[in-house]
Amino acid sequence: MKQATLRAQPVRLAIFDVDGVMTDGRLYFGDDGQEYKAFHSLDGHGMKMLAQSGVQLAIITGRTSQVVVHRARNLGIELVYQGAGDKLAAYDELLRRVGLTPEQTAYMGDDVVDLPVLLRCGLALTVPTAPGEVQQHAHLVTAREGGRGAVREVCEFIMKAQGTWAGLLAHYLQ
Repeated sequence: MKQATLRAQPVRLAIFDVDGVMTDGRLYFGDDGQEYKAFHSLDGHGMKMLAQSGVQLAIITGRTSQVVVHRARNLGIELVYQGAGDKLAAYDELLRRVGLTPEQTAYMGDDVVDLPVLLRCGLALTVPTAPGEVQQHAHLVTAREGGRGAVREVCEFIMKAQGTWAGLLAHYLQ
């Protein structure tokens, strides 16, 4: 935990996978082929607070869905990479775009396709339902599952490590 806290301090960009991280990983399809996803409101507010604390947000996902476009817009996330068959290439492009080093980034993924980025970023995060090989390479495994508050847990963890949580929370305690 101490190592994860130290790794969270220089983070200026938090990147999230969608399925299994921002959602519970289940995919819902209507008869018309429309895809549906369920997002947790606690995660969304945590992401908004993390952005308010000065940490940029991004999404890298292997799937392509209009639902993700809508959710990103709702959260104010402009850095969205969908259909990323090679997540490391998307990550490298994102780093060039924002001018940050790997040490200044956190990445939260839940499956083996996320390992290349998890191994490269400064703070590697995953959920308890991730395969053992993924958990083994994470600096922090959340207590909560994807789509059920895991993203919020990570957002609060980063803010606490950076000393910004108390100030953001004070706004709600007035």
